[in-house]
Amino acid sequence: MIIDIGLAFLEGLALIVSPCILPVLPLVLAASVEGGRRRPYGIIIGFVLAFSLFALVSRQIVQALGVDLDIIKNASLVLLALFGLVLLSSKLSDKFSSLTQGAANFGNQLASRGGEGLLSGVMIGSLIGLVWTPCAGPILAAVLVQVIRQQTGLAGNLIIVSFAIGAGVPMLIIALTGRKVMKKLGFLSRHAEAVRRGFGVLILLSVAYIASGVDAQSLLTTRSTKAQQPAGDLVLREGLSTPYAAPEFAGIEAWLNENPLTMQDLKGKVVLIDFWTYSCINCVRTLPYITDWDSKYRDQGLVIVGVHSPEFEFEKKLDNVKAAIAQYGIRYPVALDNNLSTWVNFNNRYWPAHYLIDREGKVVYTHFGEGQYNVTENNIRYLLGLKTGGEPVEAEAPAGNPDQTPETYLGYARADSFGGDEPVVHDAERAYRFPDELAEDEWALNGKWRVDSQKITAVGKGAALRLDFNARKVFLVLGTSTGKPIRVSIRLNGEAVGPNAGKDAPGGVVTIERNTLYELVDQKTPQNGLLEILSDSPGLEAYAFTFG
Repeated sequence: MIIDIGLAFLEGLALIVSPCILPVLPLVLAASVEGGRRRPYGIIIGFVLAFSLFALVSRQIVQALGVDLDIIKNASLVLLALFGLVLLSSKLSDKFSSLTQGAANFGNQLASRGGEGLLSGVMIGSLIGLVWTPCAGPILAAVLVQVIRQQTGLAGNLIIVSFAIGAGVPMLIIALTGRKVMKKLGFLSRHAEAVRRGFGVLILLSVAYIASGVDAQSLLTTRSTKAQQPAGDLVLREGLSTPYAAPEFAGIEAWLNENPLTMQDLKGKVVLIDFWTYSCINCVRTLPYITDWDSKYRDQGLVIVGVHSPEFEFEKKLDNVKAAIAQYGIRYPVALDNNLSTWVNFNNRYWPAHYLIDREGKVVYTHFGEGQYNVTENNIRYLLGLKTGGEPVEAEAPAGNPDQTPETYLGYARADSFGGDEPVVHDAERAYRFPDELAEDEWALNGKWRVDSQKITAVGKGAALRLDFNARKVFLVLGTSTGKPIRVSIRLNGEAVGPNAGKDAPGGVVTIERNTLYELVDQKTPQNGLLEILSDSPGLEAYAFTFG
């Protein structure tokens, strides 16, 4: 987000040499000179407000349509790269400008409208801004993409503000200082092509940085190689060499087991933030340890906050999260971060993720994924000022299996390894047939299914799903679209699953009553298998396989 904000500011400055803005600037100046002293401010305010309104409406339309944010983020990088290439090419830039020059010409006519005060200036600036917005070229288009791709409204608004400052400040200076500055723009006009290309390179470099997934914060907050100041017989293990102030909770839709909390409320406490979602098997496997710490250390000053950050739409439903909290015996506060606002504040990227915060409100230790329970508990005790390591629950190390099948999504937005003979049809019903054979880690469908971005849904009775896998355990996120229980039969290697049935599939049958994670197979040792899932009625939803 910081990269986007900085880039938006620079792109705002770059508009001063845009082929579309240059003819508007003299008109802004003329309208400013003709009016009163406050009119220039009004023109710039109106101009910026018009763009901001356009950007906000664009973002709201995307959110109202329910477009998956992962799709937006990936598509936006492609668009940003295309806009960068347009800026590098004089031919493409001229083509883009010619397509929108009509709007610019109409905007030019508006600058001579009457009125002398601040309000008239706002009206003129708004009219110019609204018709100018579509013709501002790939620079403005790139900013709009950056606004839309942000995961939170706050982030999108910051992009708008940053761009508005970059665009508004030089225009305001021009409006206030008169034709002297306009004469000096001749230099920029003569070098506009070089400036434009420079911003094209900047945009492409930014795309490469964002796509690389490099975490700037992780480069600054490396782990300490030395033990820190001891408390009793304990030391902080694998702590951050540069602790930082804990980010605030943001955008929480509901709090469970507790009234709303802030980081200020928690000062003086040792706090463990656990980012989780209830259908994530890795998260579920950490819960026995976290609930144990809550039981042992709550009265000694530890506050655990589970930030529930959903991966799938059904995980946003309050009743589903309440059921999971009851199922896993969670008594500590749980915050519903349905829009991933707190996730973004923490710059988090993983499920599960643990952030340990000291009594001063600083993050001093982080761990991502499963494991290291002994280290985390040691650090909890250290921060609480306890003198010994206590008796931590021993971690059950997962069986090593380098050939284990990776997490496999079924919705088309993230699906891969589809082994069927027919192409998958998006957002529509289609009859499929199993192929004669599947390669390892591939999956296929039989019968009538609908494939959506996040899930697949059985449309007819007898619809089946087949997977070739290598693992000990197979988990699948399942649900029902009808609201009625659905009976699902499990077969392994063409036979009844028998003693290899998972805990949720006794006798090889699973009854799907709600959207959650189900354990279908437990082979006791990792090995290859061919899993087949058969639904006895329409409405079965399947989201993603995970393995253990």
